[in-house]
Amino acid sequence: MNPIVAITVFLASFFIMEFAAWFTHKYVMHGLLWYLHKDHHQKEPGFFEKNDSFFLIFAIPSWLFIMYGMMHGNDWKLFYGLGILAYGTCYFLVHDVLIHKRFDLFQNIRHPYFKAIIRAHQTHHRVRIKEGASCFGMLWVPMEFFKREQSRRKQSAV
Repeated sequence: MNPIVAITVFLASFFIMEFAAWFTHKYVMHGLLWYLHKDHHQKEPGFFEKNDSFFLIFAIPSWLFIMYGMMHGNDWKLFYGLGILAYGTCYFLVHDVLIHKRFDLFQNIRHPYFKAIIRAHQTHHRVRIKEGASCFGMLWVPMEFFKREQSRRKQSAV
């Protein structure tokens, strides 16, 4: 496969996943499958949450695309699946490690982009019920959060 096409498919699938994650979070997790997502908003004891099962929603298609892509001579499906895998890895690192601190990494992140992601997610978690939440995305930060963090950074530098 042409390397330019492979990279394009990989990047397209990565960015499409941000929309897929937003859509799934807003309409599936805060909709029909709230019973699996509820324990993420209303913390229960223990390390694992029912919400953790959502990784399968994205891991299974990634695995299938990768497998079928490899079975068909490393065609576009392989790179589409790798893009999903890359997004899932970023989602895990940002959501579970950086934001929710489920693992002891990234304790001193100060970049305004990552601070904006954290603030947007905190805004989402202020709502503990199925309805009324905002900021359903993960890597796409509403500009208001980014501007606020840039402003805070400038004020602290003075």
